Amino acid sequence: MKYIMYDDYQPSSMAWADRMPKHWDKAALRWLSKRYSGGTPDKGNDAYWENGSIPWLNSGAVNDGNITTPSELITQEGFANSSAKWIPEGALVMALAGQGKTKGMVAQLGITATCNQSMAAIIPTRRLEPSYLYWWLTANYQNIRNLAGGEARDGLNLEMLGSIPCPIPPSDEQQTIALFLNNKTAQIDDLIAKKRQLIAKLKEKRQTLISCTVTRGLPPQAAKAAMLEPNPEMTKSGVEWLDQLPKHWQILPMTKYLSEMSDYRGKTPEKTSEGVFLVTARNVRMGYIDYECSQEFVSPDEYNEVMRRGLPKIGDILFTTEAPLGNVAIVDRENIALAQRIIRFRLSPRHFSSQFALYAMMADYFQTQLKSLSTGSTAEGLKASKLSVLRLVCPPPPEQKKIEQFLNAQCANLEALVTSSEEVVQRLTEYRQAVITSVVTGKIDVRGIA
Repeated sequence: MKYIMYDDYQPSSMAWADRMPKHWDKAALRWLSKRYSGGTPDKGNDAYWENGSIPWLNSGAVNDGNITTPSELITQEGFANSSAKWIPEGALVMALAGQGKTKGMVAQLGITATCNQSMAAIIPTRRLEPSYLYWWLTANYQNIRNLAGGEARDGLNLEMLGSIPCPIPPSDEQQTIALFLNNKTAQIDDLIAKKRQLIAKLKEKRQTLISCTVTRGLPPQAAKAAMLEPNPEMTKSGVEWLDQLPKHWQILPMTKYLSEMSDYRGKTPEKTSEGVFLVTARNVRMGYIDYECSQEFVSPDEYNEVMRRGLPKIGDILFTTEAPLGNVAIVDRENIALAQRIIRFRLSPRHFSSQFALYAMMADYFQTQLKSLSTGSTAEGLKASKLSVLRLVCPPPPEQKKIEQFLNAQCANLEALVTSSEEVVQRLTEYRQAVITSVVTGKIDVRGIA
């Protein structure tokens, strides 16, 4: 759809818009709303929380955009003995602080509720339609976060919120803008949801393919092409976490076939802005090292100290022992440092191909073993001593190579589909933000569309 512009514009003195339609007004939010924060009853007093009837919101509630259910219910006694205040239905709430992306996020209430002290209630005057204000604040999420130092941990406060500049279209136009954005973003969100469902199905298909192939062998057609028996005789595995496997395969204790292993638990290395790349547990994804998600470095001297337990070599397997537990990847570059919560090992090449072992450890049967070991007293993670309990399926090495080649090709195809779908999601997300910003700043006129 091709959008049209307004006929006349005027320069804007607002920092968040360079110009706006000539018939629009503007003012700071302090003149356009009432703002106050909430409170939290004492969590240690059961009388404030048990059998409550008053809706209460925590900061995470803003992620819903439109809030129709409370985070918890507090009692009348809890309300009376805290700073919690009622917020009318239709008003807005904004997170003043919170983990990750929460700070600066805004939502509109579909219920009457109270909230905690890390949230601000924003009740617009008659000059602002609440739904229009919601979209204006949503469009300026990053600008609002920047009021409190951007990505720093500093929180927003009511004074900062009062300084937020707001364009003021005529009331009927505000309603039209809100209606258009409600409909348009719903369409885009539906497309994004469908793409994310596809991504989830592709990842599930990949996991099923890996789990089935490393425990049952190649599919018949692929086995024929690889000159293997397409329907090998199966036998009971004898272990609870694995039903059957080809009769000529083995199940071997993992640690018995280690050629080397290093556990890097200990002192957290001092990070630097440059130097040797530090692979943390966050970088170890299921099947690969993600060098983009988290970029930390250590100095050469620190590297020598951290890695004195053993230098990683290309082809080594990395295994995360907690947060997350059981992610595995193969070392694919030299001169990297390894952080805590990572074990590096190499299996005997006479018995295991590294790539096959990687797939085998990604499979459901192996992950099930880990879950059984990470309960109770070891819920914080898996100690290196527990590795002796783990078992790996072991086909003959030539068959491992053929399974590895098959999975490399199949997984590459699935991963390409996942990547292209993720790129579509990214483009749709950027388009959504661009539409919201263009409409609330008057760059496009939607009066004849909504």
